This record gives sequence, structure tokens and C-alpha cells, in this order.
Amino acid sequence: MKFNYLKIRDVCDFVGGSQPPKSQFIYEPKPGYVRLIQTRDYKTDAFPTYIPKSSTKKFCNEYDIMIGRYGPPIFQICRGLKGAYNVALLKVIPKEGVSRDFLYYFLKQDSVFQYVDKLSARTGGQTGVDLVSLKNYPVRIPEKIEHQEKLVAILITIDKKIALNNRINAELEAMTKTLYDYWFVQFDFPDVNGKPYKTSGGKMLYDTTLKREIPAGWKSGTLDDLGQIVGGSTPTTSKPENFTANGTPWITPNDLSDNQSNKFISCGAQDVSVEGIKSASLKIYPAGTVLLSSRAPIGYMAIARNELTTNQGFKSFIPSKNYSTEYVYYTVKNNLPVIVKNASGSTFKEVSSSVLKSINVMLPAFSVTDSFTKTVTGIFSRQEKLELENQQLIALRDWLLPLLMSGQITVK
Repeated sequence: MKFNYLKIRDVCDFVGGSQPPKSQFIYEPKPGYVRLIQTRDYKTDAFPTYIPKSSTKKFCNEYDIMIGRYGPPIFQICRGLKGAYNVALLKVIPKEGVSRDFLYYFLKQDSVFQYVDKLSARTGGQTGVDLVSLKNYPVRIPEKIEHQEKLVAILITIDKKIALNNRINAELEAMTKTLYDYWFVQFDFPDVNGKPYKTSGGKMLYDTTLKREIPAGWKSGTLDDLGQIVGGSTPTTSKPENFTANGTPWITPNDLSDNQSNKFISCGAQDVSVEGIKSASLKIYPAGTVLLSSRAPIGYMAIARNELTTNQGFKSFIPSKNYSTEYVYYTVKNNLPVIVKNASGSTFKEVSSSVLKSINVMLPAFSVTDSFTKTVTGIFSRQEKLELENQQLIALRDWLLPLLMSGQITVK
């Protein structure tokens, strides 16, 4: 396999996006409009924006390589979305004889990111990719395009398996959410005869607190009845001894932002030491704790896979009042619109413990929630295993990538 030694400018071009006025933005699809792709859309699909198709000539497809130009973090290498793209993104156009997939994986190397990050410039108050420096970065590339594609074939296979696991988990999530709604929103949980309760004429009683009918034997309560609601804090960051590489996982809302495709979380970017726990009076939460970000932003959720703690941006639920992690997770998730509505604050919205504890919810009979837990436990376990498998696959891919690109390992 023969290699050429070039610069990035020799193998691709970069095309920046456009920024239509916000007055043109809408937030539901409509004929004549197209999705406006922003850097945040590669993390979460929760807040799509649409613009008139006629207002831009800058479009991307799912297979296109996109670079997040501004940050932090800068130089996010993304693909998989279709639409118009804004000024925060660059589209990478491979030149003739250059494999798009090879270019994608080459740009994803940590060494390229570190080079770009070091030489990035501040423009308009933001740190942005310095294109002059990026274009001068050296590229070691197989001369033939078929050899380029062969070199990254194993990386593509790994990414396809990761994507498949994500699709399976998304389908399992949709199934479980549908089951929760069927049982606890429509009240068609199995009755003593195994038939849908409400549809089969199960007795319903009006609850004056909830201002609605609920199944007989159920009652009204608050989110505080689901478990112990706890907050976190931050040790003094100016004291390095408060943090360590192998301590207790310490989760921030930013960690949950990076974890949006997963249901479970093990650790964040930093661990706290014993000293840090003592100095900030942190409480260690058990596995199964349901984490809820309570500010900046409100509503990110995850389930603790192991013991951990959090900063002050959380109100977490430790299931301790006969309701399982599985039931608490979906009940909190189902009540997110009410939780967000009750948030307050001038600089940024936040929901306090006292407000959270006062939000009214329905409390089903324990026999029904126990049955729900038994029904979905296997699904939760399957989802967790697939998430862990993806973590291992990502680690394998990221280990292979620089070795393949540097020639330390070869493909026969």
C-alpha cells in the first residue's frame, strides 16, 4: 500500500454555513421549510429549528462531514443529519481521489483536535477553528481510494454496530414508555383478571387534589413521595486535592448533556476525592438513583449505574418509599413539563427542592407499580448492557484510529 504525504488543503475544501435571521425560524416542519442544522443538533434532537428553503444555499446530507467551528468545544466532527446548516458549521468537501470515510476518521483523531485547539483563534467573542492552521496539517493518505476505504473499513464496522445498538435501545425505550403510558396515563394496567383496568370497567374515583378521576385504591401525593430528593454541591476548585483520577464519580449537568443518548451513567469528567467530599459535605448516592438536572438546563435525566455524587445543578431521587427506580424514572420524566413550568430565576431558570417536593403526582397502588417493575426490569437490563457494549466499542475504535492512521498497524 503506497502512501502520499500531503496537507489537509490538498485533500479537501471547507464550505461555511449561513445564518438566516431568527425572524424566519419556526419550530415545526412545514412545506417549503427545511431543517436548520446547528452544532447542538448532533447531541440532541429535542429542539429542531426550521427555515424557508429559499433563504439559504448551504445544505448538507447525512453522509457529509461537518465540523463544529465555534466553541467550546470547537472542532466537533459530525455527520448523520440532513438540512441547511448554520455559520457554526463547516462542510468538508473531499477532493477527487479522496475517500469521504477516510477523511472523516482522519479528522476525528485526537492529534488533529489538539493541533486545531492549540492554534484556534477568538473571533466575535467565540473561539473558532483557525482554517489556515487546519489546512496546513499534514496528512498521510493511501494513494489509491480503494486502499483508503480498506484502511477504515474496520472503523466503519464498529460504528455500524454502535449505531445498531443505539437503534435497539431507542426501540426498547419507546416500548417501555408506551407501556408506562398505557398503565399510568390511560389506566389500562392489567386487572385481577389480566384485562385492561379502565377499558374493562374498573372503578374510577374523582381526586380533588389532582382534579381528575384515578383508579380506586390510588391516591394523590407529591414528587417527594417517590423517594428522597437530594441536591449536590461543588468542592473548592482552587484546591487540587479535592479532585482525583480515581475517586467518587462527580456528575455535572454538562456530563448529562454528553450522555443524552444513554439512560444510565457511571461517571463524569471528574471524580472527587475524600477531601473534596468532606469539604463540600457531599452525599454519595447509591446505584439506582434517578438524576435530574435542575438548572442550566432543567430536565436532563439519567440513572446512576453505581455509587456517585453530583454538583448543585441536580435534584436527584433516591428510591426509598416503595417505588422502584424504573417507576420513579418514568414518573419524573412524565412530569417534566410541570417541573419546568414551576422553575424560577432571573439569570437562568432553576427548580428548588421545596418546589419539587410540592408538585402533585398520582400515587398508584404498590401492587401495580411492582408489576410494572417486574415487566420492565429485563428491558432496563438489556439497555444497560447495550450501553456498556457501546462504551467498549467506542474505546476500541478510538484506540485503533491513530494506529491505523499512523501506520503502526496495517490492514491486509
